[in-house]
Amino acid sequence: MTINILGQDYDLQEVGGNDDVRMSDDLDGYCDGWGKIIRLRNDYNYKDPCNVSDMEAYKRNVKRHEIVHAFFEECSIKNNQSIENMCEWIARQFPKLEKAFQQAGAL
Repeated sequence: MTINILGQDYDLQEVGGNDDVRMSDDLDGYCDGWGKIIRLRNDYNYKDPCNVSDMEAYKRNVKRHEIVHAFFEECSIKNNQSIENMCEWIARQFPKLEKAFQQAGAL
C-alpha cells in the first residue's frame, strides 16, 4: 500500500520478523526515511500474550506511530528519544484528538 506523507510516497509493508534483518524480536515496525518505506510486523509472537489484550488496537497504534515517524522524517526532524516519545504520544492520543477536533468542527 502506498501512502502520501507531505508529498512523498511511502510504501507501507507488513512483513514477517524473520523476513527483515532490521526487524528484531522487540521491534514491531520501523520507518526508513531514505527508502520511503514503513514496515510493520505481521507475525506478533509474544512470549506473554497477556502483555497485549487487544492485538488489533495495538497494531493500529504501531501503524500510526511509524506514520508519525515518516512525517518527522519529511520535516528533517531526526529520531532521538524525545522524538520517539512524541511519536508514541501522538499515536496513542490521535483517536482522542480526532474525536475532539470533530466535535469542535475543527477538521
